[in-house]
Amino acid sequence: MRHHVDFATPDDLPALADLLAELFSLESDFVPDRAKQLAGLRLILDHPELGRLFVLRVDGAVAGMANALITMSTVEGGRVVILEDVIVSAGLRGGGLGRRLVEHVLAWARDQGMTRVTLLADRNNPAALAFYARLGFQPSAMRVLRRRP
Repeated sequence: MRHHVDFATPDDLPALADLLAELFSLESDFVPDRAKQLAGLRLILDHPELGRLFVLRVDGAVAGMANALITMSTVEGGRVVILEDVIVSAGLRGGGLGRRLVEHVLAWARDQGMTRVTLLADRNNPAALAFYARLGFQPSAMRVLRRRP
């Protein structure tokens, strides 16, 4: 099994939308909507200053993804990354591919001069929480709140 991580291309969008449907079906806060997911993916792909889409390929096929959104932190005094949409296809989980994907994104963020990587994980997903803890992510005292404008 050969694998590598690179940036997404327009041809990857349907497979990435499939992965997002799989991910959002696991998370209690979200409901998959393919049209919205494709629009969001296209926006990121067309505007790399907003973020970068990373694709994990196994034997040439899309098998995972991560979304690194770029923003600014006044606390850090520089650019930071919000890591979202990390998923590896169900049949390939548990073999270290997710770790390789996230480590690739972390190395990219470091090389780009990002000062912090933040992510949100579903509190009802102990496997994801343990995965991120093994990668060095620590809980924050901050609480996520949201509303529509």
